[in-house]
Amino acid sequence: CGLWRPPVEELETETEHVDMLGESAFPPEFRVSEIKNKQRRHLMFMKLKLEKRKQRMAMKKKKKKERDALGDKAPPKNVPKTIENQRIYDETTVNPEDEEVAFDEGTDEFSAYFNRLTHPKVLITTSDRPRGRTVRFCRQLATVIPDAHVYYRKGLALKKIIPQCVARGFTYLMVINEDRKVPNGMVLCHLPDGPTAHFKVSSVRLRKEMKRRGKDPTEHSPEVILNNFTTRLGHSIGRLFAALFPHDPQFVGRQVHKDITSERFVLYIFKNEQRVGIQELGPRFTLKLRSLQKGTFDSKFGEYEWILKVNSCDLYDC
Repeated sequence: CGLWRPPVEELETETEHVDMLGESAFPPEFRVSEIKNKQRRHLMFMKLKLEKRKQRMAMKKKKKKERDALGDKAPPKNVPKTIENQRIYDETTVNPEDEEVAFDEGTDEFSAYFNRLTHPKVLITTSDRPRGRTVRFCRQLATVIPDAHVYYRKGLALKKIIPQCVARGFTYLMVINEDRKVPNGMVLCHLPDGPTAHFKVSSVRLRKEMKRRGKDPTEHSPEVILNNFTTRLGHSIGRLFAALFPHDPQFVGRQVHKDITSERFVLYIFKNEQRVGIQELGPRFTLKLRSLQKGTFDSKFGEYEWILKVNSCDLYDC
């Protein structure tokens, strides 16, 4: 038996009918999803998408002409909604120059690092039996975090790993967890006295999956940029991340570790005295804080400073 092929005349008739559809051909109740033929549905969807784009461009040009005609009497432009201007003021926002904050910084677990008494050394490991994507993610993290070492866990409990890390001079233990062969969590434990933070990991993009990425990172110490870590909790998390990297960045390498909420590693390029370009190096991922625990990792008897309030949307990632 052979495959049935529609007559050429029918195809040409349908194509001509679609091409004849103009801006007024789509009624208000028109739904592309009601078309059962897949090819024709896709063609109609692209047609409808192009029509909407033309309408937006025409409306934009019309508004621009009206503003040019009014001149100084034109109404102010609408301010787009962004995360910054929609941010609600938090009562726990701290002033870095406050005496109480300065005292806490001088006596917390990171004071030795900021007083240049310790040098960061990071051990990166995974959950038991990691898959290839998680292993590659850990290896790429080790290339952007100076003095980071990747070790296989070999079924050891974290309570047994932590004393070994302290004995070998490590200042951080980073554990990458996975679910369905995809990295989905991170436990970051500051040694030897804590604290321990648990993050949800999402939107992981390895270097080969990124478009227009730069070359592999060099061995230079990167510069760390932390923005909007202004609350009590954010101040603690900011210091937790800052202590991951060496004190003095090597600007010759031009590497920047930018924005912890959406984790990115970029390379800045000085085109001239006024223009600077940015090229992403990878990997890229997003972190969401789940909990902050005092001391080292202890899931049973640990004292938590902060825990994310779980609702139905958090359970099902809606």
